[in-house]
Formats: sequence, structure tokens, C-alpha cells
Amino acid sequence: MKVTFLGTGTSQGVPVISCPCKICTSSNPRDNRLRSAILIEDEGTNIVIDTGPDFRQQMLRAQVKHLDAIVFTHEHKDHLAGLDDIRAFNYFNKKRVDVYAHERVQAAIKREFPYIFDGNNYPGIPEIDLYDIRAGVNIQINNITLQPLEVMHYQLPVFGFRINNFVYITDANFIAPHVMREIKGVDHFVINALRREKHISHFTLDEALAVIEEVNPGHAYLTHISHQLGLHDDVAAELPKNVVPAYDGMIIEM
Repeated sequence: MKVTFLGTGTSQGVPVISCPCKICTSSNPRDNRLRSAILIEDEGTNIVIDTGPDFRQQMLRAQVKHLDAIVFTHEHKDHLAGLDDIRAFNYFNKKRVDVYAHERVQAAIKREFPYIFDGNNYPGIPEIDLYDIRAGVNIQINNITLQPLEVMHYQLPVFGFRINNFVYITDANFIAPHVMREIKGVDHFVINALRREKHISHFTLDEALAVIEEVNPGHAYLTHISHQLGLHDDVAAELPKNVVPAYDGMIIEM
């Protein structure tokens, strides 16, 4: 299995529009972060987790030629807004795209993209089939099994996912003890680390490192990073040896 970080930035991305800070004006490409999303590839099956506003650019950059399914963590715009661009996969793959989402997220999709569901069948609209995500019920997409992991994004339940010995969690600031038991000791663990200062709905760097210490993975990766965290190379230099800040285009092979 191969995982590609399509984006590792927070809701505004990095650089932030109009920001003159040293991170937003850095010449290091690893300091440029599109909105958070990943691509999972295994034996010909391609799954994307989240379609933010940069989805089109991410698909072009990663040279993705077919898509079997999209899986959503939650309904915030930086994770949902690019869904319309699956139209190209409908056209070239000549099939509908399966979309997996919690019923609350499905309601947001219907609200944000009403033309998909209004029955007019206007030529060229996205063609999708919706399927439920429920805590405790695994998702089977061809040869890939995803275990939903419900975590909290302030007061909003969102989903992370475990696939074999890989776990992906973004937009969280609380992981319940029973979920921690499901992920302890995994080989590869991705967790959000927004910035250093306290935030109402995201783990800070120190909080993310505390979660990583408890999970005790072989390798850990920080994502959903804002320009307030610091320069990529500076952050990387201060982390424990098994922890790295993920960057756009980074690939994990398992």
C-alpha cells in the first residue's frame, strides 16, 4: 500500500493570502501546503480521503488517472469544497464515483451541491453514489478495508481511519480512550498539529506529540499544519526521531 500526502495545510493553506511572514514567503517548497488530504493506493485501488478546495490541483500534481472512491472525514469546506471536480473521473473512467460519508456529511453534500441531486440530470454534473460511514462498521472498498475512528473536533464528531497498520487523523483535539486502544502501536500514525498556541478545535504541537507518545507508533507524521507552526526544516529539527512534519507530495510505502 502507498499513501501520498496530497495536502498537509490547514483551512487557509500555506502561504496564506497576503501574509508576509517568513513561512508564507519561504522559498522551500515544503513550506507550501495545500489543504489536507491523502491518496491511498493498493493493488490498483485508488481512494482519496477528503476533497478540499485544492482537489483538482492535487489530482493533477499526483497524476491520478482513476478514482475508485472518496471518503470524507467531515463536512468543513476545506475538506469538502472540491467535490465537483470528480466530473473528470466520471468522464474518463466512464463510471460513477462511490462517496462514503456520515449521514450528517451527506446532508452537507446535498446542501452544497444540490444540482447533483435535483433530478434534472444536467449534462456533465458529478455522478456519485453515497454510502454511510458509521462508527464501529468497517468500510470495504475493493481490496482495502477502512476502520472508522470517531474523534472530536471541538464539539463536532469527525472520522479518522485505520487501514492495516496505518492510521490517519486530522482536525481533532480529543481522542477517546477506547479509540486510543484501537490505534496503539501502529506502524504509521498521522495526526494534526496546527500550531504551538492553544486552539479550540485542533491539537497543538505539544498535544500532538503527547498523543504520539501514547500511541507509540513506529513512525508518526504531522499534518493540517498552519503557517503559525514554523518553517518546515526548523520544526523537523526539534521533533523526536520517529516524528516528521509531513509535506505535500510525501509518500509512505507499506
